[in-house]
Parts: sequence; C-alpha cells; structure tokens
Amino acid sequence: MYAHDTAAGEKHRRAKALVEELSETRSGVVSTQVLQELAVNLRRKARKPLDAKATRDIVSDYLAWQVVVNGGDSILEALSKRGIRCRSGDALVIQAADAAGAEILYSEDLSDGQRYGTVRVRNPLTNGE
Repeated sequence: MYAHDTAAGEKHRRAKALVEELSETRSGVVSTQVLQELAVNLRRKARKPLDAKATRDIVSDYLAWQVVVNGGDSILEALSKRGIRCRSGDALVIQAADAAGAEILYSEDLSDGQRYGTVRVRNPLTNGE
C-alpha cells in the first residue's frame, strides 16, 4: 500500500522503489488475498484514500506479476503447516509465497528475519534493509 500512498513519506519512497525493482526484474509475486487487501487499504486506510478507478488501475498493474490464486486448497494447506504461529491471514500469505517458490517475503507485519521453511521475511521499510 505504501508504494501508492504518496502521503506516507519515507515508507512511500522505500516501498515504491521495491515495487519498481520487482516489476523491472519481473520477480514480483502477489497473491489474490494480498491484492484484495491492497484494494481495501488503498480505498479506506491510505492517508490519501484513492478512488475506485485509481485502485482498479493499480491492482490491474499487479496482474502482470506472478499471481498466486488462493483457493480452498491453499487455505487448508496454510492451516496444516506446522510451526507457523501467526494469524490465519498471515499464514495464507506465507503459504502463497511458499507455493510460488519465493525465497523472500516482504512484509511490515511479520517479524523481520523470521523463517518459515524456505521463505524468509524481510521488512523493506526499516533501516535494516
């Protein structure tokens, strides 16, 4: 969300740079759950909320990335993973990253440096980047 919330200051700058890098290298992966959360947050939680058309345009841009579809099997798989101790929504994000073969999961919400199997969390919004 911060990549598109121009009022977010330094978080906007860092997130925008990361999104641009992932787009340019064609290495970005996003799940349907994350796209849905992005749309809601851009419309309701951004410091400068976006209108429906701007939000749709942003989500549409992310469809050029590898998109992991979260279906029923994804939910069951996320629930069955042992060792993942976090809210179920986060477990589904981790499951999607794992299913895509991602090595790094960029997140402000999960603990920086935490490992979930082969997936490692990095918070791109901190100085420890």
